[in-house]
Order: sequence, then C-alpha cells, then structure tokens
Amino acid sequence: MPTTSPPKPKPGDHQPPPPPAAVSWSKYLVIDATSELRQQRGIAVPLMAMNLTWFIKQAITTAFLGRLGELQLAGGALGFTFANVTGYSILTGLCGAMEPICGQAYGAKNYRLLHRTLLMATLLLLLATLPISILWLNIGKILPLFGQQRDMVAMAEKYLLYLLPDLMVNAFLCPLKAYLSAQGITIPIMLSSTLAVAFHVPINILLIQAKGFEGVAIAVWVSDLLVMLLLAIYVLHLELRGREKWQESGWWDHGIKEWRALLGLCGPCCLTTCLEWWCYEILVLLTGRLPNAKEAVGVLVIVLNFDYLLFSVMLSLSVCASTRVSNELGANQPKAAYKSAYVSLVTAAFSGCVGAAVMVSARSWWGPLFSHSEGVIKGVKKMMVIMAMIEVANFPLTVSGGIVRGTARPWLGTYASLGGFYLLALPLGGVLGFKAKLGLGGLFLGFLAGASTCLVLLLVFIARIDWVAEAGKAQVRASAGEEFLSDESEVKTSGKSPCPELTA
Repeated sequence: MPTTSPPKPKPGDHQPPPPPAAVSWSKYLVIDATSELRQQRGIAVPLMAMNLTWFIKQAITTAFLGRLGELQLAGGALGFTFANVTGYSILTGLCGAMEPICGQAYGAKNYRLLHRTLLMATLLLLLATLPISILWLNIGKILPLFGQQRDMVAMAEKYLLYLLPDLMVNAFLCPLKAYLSAQGITIPIMLSSTLAVAFHVPINILLIQAKGFEGVAIAVWVSDLLVMLLLAIYVLHLELRGREKWQESGWWDHGIKEWRALLGLCGPCCLTTCLEWWCYEILVLLTGRLPNAKEAVGVLVIVLNFDYLLFSVMLSLSVCASTRVSNELGANQPKAAYKSAYVSLVTAAFSGCVGAAVMVSARSWWGPLFSHSEGVIKGVKKMMVIMAMIEVANFPLTVSGGIVRGTARPWLGTYASLGGFYLLALPLGGVLGFKAKLGLGGLFLGFLAGASTCLVLLLVFIARIDWVAEAGKAQVRASAGEEFLSDESEVKTSGKSPCPELTA
C-alpha cells in the first residue's frame, strides 16, 4: 500500500494556535503575582493604618508626659520601657502562636479549632499577667540595681502601678486581634484603633486634670479598653451572623493535648519576639556607656523613632505573610502558599528599599524636629544613613519571620535571632563601638551585620521548605485535630491527599 507524505501547508493557509504550554510563563507569573498582591493589600493596608495609630498614640502619651515636666517625662519613659521589656513583649510573643493555629484552622474551615484557640490563648495571657504584675510592682527594687536615679525610679514605679490594668486589657485585646487577622479581617481592627486614638487626646486631658501624672497611665489602658470592647462586640456579631460557625461551638472543647500543642508553639514565638525587642533595649544600654553618652542616646532615640514608623509597615507585612501562608496551607494549597511566601518576600524587599530611601531623604529635617543641639542633629544625619541600610535587611527579615510562623515553625526565627543578633550583632557592635572607638556608628554596623546574617539564615530555611509536606502537616493539625508539634511524625491527612501541584 503506497504511502504519501501529508501535503505541505501553503503560505496562505491558516496556522493553528500554539498549545497553551507555549504561552509565555511570565504572563502567568504576572497574573498570579498581581492576584496575590491584591489579596495581601486587603490584609496589610488596614494593619499598617492600625500600627500607625499605635505610634501616634505613643507620641501623644509622650507629649502629655513632656508637658508635665522633665522628671515626669523621664520617669514615664523609663516605666514604659520596662513595661515593654517585661510585659508587652511577652504577651505579644505568646499570642504569636495563634497566627499559625488560627490561620491554618481557618484555611481548613475548622471553626471549632478557631474558637478553642481564642479561648485558650486568652486564658494563657491572663495567667501570664500574674507574674508580670508582680514584676511591675517590684520595679522600685529592680531598677536601682541597674544604676537608675531614685527620683526617676519613683516616677516609673507610680506610672506602672496605674498602668497595671492594661495587662489584663491586652490579655483580651491581643487574642482578638490575632483571631480576626488570621481570617483576613483587618478593617475592624483599623477602625477601632483609629477611633481610640481620636479619643486618646480628650481622655488624657480629662484624666490629667483629675489625677495628674497618674492620669497619663490610666489614659493608656482606657484607650486600649475601648479597642478591646469594640473588637469583642464585632467578634460576637460576626459569630452570631455566621450561624454555621457559632453552632460548631468548640469553645470549651480542649484538653491536655490541646494545651500542650499551644504551649509548644507559644514558647518559640514568645522567645523570638522577646529576643528581638530586648536586643534593641540592650543597644540603648550600650549606647549609654559610650564616652559621649548623653548625645549618643539622644541621637539613638531620634533615629529609632523613625524606625518605629517603618516598623509599623514591616509588622503589617509580616502578619499578612503569616496569614496568607497559614490560610493556604490549611486549605491544602501548597502551590498557593509557596506563591504567597515569595510574593511577600519580593514585596518586603521592595518596601525595604523604599523605606531606606525615605529615611535617607528625611535625615536633614528629622533631627531638628526633636532637638536643637548641633551635635545631635549632625549625629542623626550620619546614623540615619547606616540605619537605612539596616532597614533594607529588616523588612524581608521581619516578613521571613512571618512566613515561618505561618508554617507553624517559629523556632526557625528563634535560631536566626540567636545567631544573627546575639552571637554576631551585639559582640561585633561592642567591638566596633568601644574597642575600635567608632561609637554609635560601630554599634549600628554590628546590627547591620547581624540583621543581614539573620536574614540569610531565614532565607535558607524558607528555601528548604517542602511546601507539599507542610500542607500535609497542616491538614493533620487543622483538620484531623492532631498536635501541632508533629513535625517529626509522618504526615497523615485523614483521607485528604496533599496537593500534587508542587511535587515537581
């Protein structure tokens, strides 16, 4: 049977379209990235606004303390620093365990786990306020051991005494924020925080007239109480509106296994947060030992004030990354979790460059806003350049911490913080600042090296993540109700097979 070759197409013949695989991969990359950015924007922007209101609230509190006098300002600032180190950092760190648990539970639509985690975290934070309160009540015995002046210590002791109710308020407020943000609900957090800041000024005026210096401390927890009540009402409304969530209950459905799982994540989350917060407090203490301590501390405080503004953006991006990654892992979508992580990192890198550029451009006018000293203004102009370089690393570093929290492995952040800050930044900064006599610039250079090393360590950890395996573990945690500490155990998905999209 003769065979004939198929006729050759003529130039005018219609050519079939290329197969879908031939379409440019970059087009799909752009579409995916744009879609992910749109989802992250809805979470991150309200969180940024909320964190900025926190900065404004602190500025208002500082301004009212300054109007009362120099001693009141110094004592209040000392008391608030002690409160940050020994109280707020611990409560924030403990609450960080809610991000992976609630995020993955929400992705898996396990509302029972969401409910009981909110209640358990609140009870845990209330329990933690007891030893913290004892510590605050003994500040008059602790601070003199560090060479602090008696009159300042007395003011700080009075400030913390009237700030004590804020511990209990935050024991409810922090879990409520984490509960909502893990579900991508951030606009109510922003609105309630904005409303509280709007009332913070009149509350301060009224309470200062009634109580004087103590009224400033009372105003802090009254404003936080307003936010807490508004969010509690919203959560109650949200649960009652979504009857299927409320009917699933689970509020009191917890035992020893659930508590052990929560505490297993609370430990590294709390330690990581405290290590980061304490590191900058140690930087302040080291600066106070420089030859020109008074000027150097003034420069550092002014530079860190700008850093706090940028940190409000970093923290929002970090929580957003943790939420997106944990939600997608809980929904058994490893490919989407992978995409969320790397889009978050690219966004953080870009934001870090923008933040650094803004800091450098602001170095000429930022110092004069706080001081009229020529030495301080000149020092701020120099240090903000080095601090800008630190911010380039800090943005992706903070977001990387959010990503590893979203995978329920916060101890990776602990390892990176220990290695980057405590084994490198502080020793190297001390050598450059004191031995090499570079002063505050040497301390900052040590932190630049430490932040860069910490970032590299976390990026290596993230690059080695097996996203399919993590999605499978998330199914065990969120859907099957197994323990959250099952990283070494074999992944069992209770009938749900991991998504095969990332096996290649």
